[in-house]
Amino acid sequence: MATYHLKTPLAKEDLAQLQSGDIVLLSGIIYSARDAAHKRMVDALDKDESLPFDIKGAAIYYMGPAPAPTGYAIGSAGPTTSYRMDAYAPRLYGLGLGATIGKGRRNPEVRDAMQTHVGVYLGATGGAGALISRCIKSAEVIAYEDLGAEAVRRLTVEDFPLLVINDAHGGELYVTPTLS
Repeated sequence: MATYHLKTPLAKEDLAQLQSGDIVLLSGIIYSARDAAHKRMVDALDKDESLPFDIKGAAIYYMGPAPAPTGYAIGSAGPTTSYRMDAYAPRLYGLGLGATIGKGRRNPEVRDAMQTHVGVYLGATGGAGALISRCIKSAEVIAYEDLGAEAVRRLTVEDFPLLVINDAHGGELYVTPTLS
């Protein structure tokens, strides 16, 4: 297990060196988007429209924040369950998405897309939304404002602590060896 300090946009060379179980301290710009926003993004792609941000090397955090308390950029910002975005993730990895961030397992199609397109899935600690929010220095809604907490946000993060769950080589932290 190793610790990496990475910055966005994520380079394929950096993603390729990661192994499941590694720790990533991520800094730079990431984007939050959940179910409804993913559906709108894929619908836009189907109409040959552009996405609300440059997908190449981007990281999407599956999160809908609580309202920001006075003096903070964002409220509690814990991860949501990732499998709800599995129908959309392979297409986005195919367009150059570098990483997704959430909690829980990904389906085989998403894991295959990460291997084919050199992407990773990073786990954020569930139940630690208030602590995670301290790594978010700014938050701005950039698309689908009508979705409220599920709107797409541009987040500036600093040393956001993450764990590599799925790497670009087929490794998965959640797989447990069978005991004989």
